[in-house]
Amino acid sequence: MIRSMFTAISSLNLHQTYLDVIADNLANTNTTGYKSSRVVFQDQFAQVMSSGSAPSATSGGINPTQVGLGVKLGYVSPVFTQGMLQSTGRSTDLAIQGDGFFIYAAGDEQRFSREGSLEIDATGYLVNNSTGMRIQGWTVPPNGLTVDTNQPVGDMQVALEATLAQATQNVQFGGNLSSTTPVAPAAGNTVDSTFGVYDSLGSLHTVTVQFARTGNNAWTWALQDPDLLGITGSGTLTFDDQGHYQGSTINAGDLIHIPGSTGAADIDMVNASNLNLEKMTMFDANNGASARSQDGLSAGTVTDIYGAPNTGEVYLVYSNGLKQLVGQLALSHFTNPTGLLRAGQNLFKAGLNSGDAQIGAAGGGGRGWISSGYLEASNVDMAQEFTSMILAQRGFQASTRVITTSDEILQELVNLKR
Repeated sequence: MIRSMFTAISSLNLHQTYLDVIADNLANTNTTGYKSSRVVFQDQFAQVMSSGSAPSATSGGINPTQVGLGVKLGYVSPVFTQGMLQSTGRSTDLAIQGDGFFIYAAGDEQRFSREGSLEIDATGYLVNNSTGMRIQGWTVPPNGLTVDTNQPVGDMQVALEATLAQATQNVQFGGNLSSTTPVAPAAGNTVDSTFGVYDSLGSLHTVTVQFARTGNNAWTWALQDPDLLGITGSGTLTFDDQGHYQGSTINAGDLIHIPGSTGAADIDMVNASNLNLEKMTMFDANNGASARSQDGLSAGTVTDIYGAPNTGEVYLVYSNGLKQLVGQLALSHFTNPTGLLRAGQNLFKAGLNSGDAQIGAAGGGGRGWISSGYLEASNVDMAQEFTSMILAQRGFQASTRVITTSDEILQELVNLKR
């Protein structure tokens, strides 16, 4: 009887722990990136009343007689199933599809989390919104264009006061050169068109190109330099007898060269594709040759920061429409993520049985992919938790009944003395 009471007490204690875990799961139903925990029970050792015996030549064997002495906690571990992705509309809200973790700096140590709600702090570092911890990744070196993911990870800092311009490298012309234009040397055999190009500092340069008809279906073009600025460039343009573009060239000895503003690189175009005339026609219609597009841009300032989907590349978005790669987020993967230690604030740290963090870029090594504009919701299943709550309550009630029954039997035993 005393033994049954102590067995029931062990069950009461364990079911209370079970209820504690359920309460924690339900409390974190709306916690971003939270991973629910589960409880596994184990029986305690059993008292051997009889060890039994082996079969003999004349009799059968006897099974051992054992009385269990209660229940104990096996383990409580997180369940790393994928949580639902919730759209936020913020380009710096990131979620992981897969088994990876974001990496945050905590002094000289690293913390790992499934939460990627990021923001830029006052010093330009990319940090977690709620903890202020700096997320880890790789930054593009000064004057660099790519990220080297073989380097150690570090804090990611961006310059929000930066400006960026793009020099013109390609110009596309379109429109019509009238087939009624006289052939040289007759007067009026030229057609002028003005267009703009940008140098490497974003300064706009206005250039005039003059088309001159030299044959039935043949034209020449040449950049004009009335102010003697050093502008050069000439070539040929031909059409077929249907008035459609047939081909164009840049004269090898007169390549396109437009001097840049003070401190800027010059604008040089060396291929016919750089000055694209494929959309030109020669019909019996008014002259309408003009530059339809060019890829240069004036200087722009930073308007937004953008996390690219899948790869986790980080871009600065400028007011002129340009995007500049400034870094890439790193992800980590663990051989046994259930061996991680919870550190609070949606963070984990490496445990003795988790294995070392395997750090790399998204999309490899089992680290998963990054979704931009989303946050991962808690993976708590409320239906499962309420069912588990009922089981915990009934288990607790059953154990209290055992204690009550044992107490009544003891009371009857004490009453024998009367």
